[in-house]
Amino acid sequence: MNKLLFHHRSNSGFTLLELLVSIVVITILAAISIPSWLAFVDTQRLKTAQNEVYLAIRQAQSQAIKNKLTWQVSFREQNRIVQWAVHQATVNPVNAIWNNLDPNVYLDAETTFKQLNGVRQIQFDDRGHIRKPPAGRITLSSKSGGKAKRCVYISTILGAMRIGKEHDKPESKHDESDTKEKYCY
Repeated sequence: MNKLLFHHRSNSGFTLLELLVSIVVITILAAISIPSWLAFVDTQRLKTAQNEVYLAIRQAQSQAIKNKLTWQVSFREQNRIVQWAVHQATVNPVNAIWNNLDPNVYLDAETTFKQLNGVRQIQFDDRGHIRKPPAGRITLSSKSGGKAKRCVYISTILGAMRIGKEHDKPESKHDESDTKEKYCY
């Protein structure tokens, strides 16, 4: 019985080589997956901001119909943060209650809403129609870069809305007033 005790050795633990191989494998997997994860997070932030913008525009349209008054939705960038406000058109946007979008989102150059004193806006009349055509769009991009874009269109003077996202090729139709290529549609 004493012979069994002497031949039994504990082999618990890892060798230095096994630890180094494990660390290298984990590092390679992290290097492959982290950029994909960050792109996914950026896309989710853009989707959330797009949904907020869509709901804000819809709220202005609803309030206009409900109150039988002209309402507007306003957008601005304040301290590098995109903000939105829904208010009666008679209220100066400076005095409106502003809400922040995610700080990692900015208004892309493809945004076409009319701008007055640094505030982009669209107004709805008492029937929920756009008060001063043409309609337009808000396009959001990520501050961390990448090609991901999300946009909200008001596509008709009746106030019909739709959402869009980035594409590899620009939109094929151009009107004379806007010659920029648009990738969010």
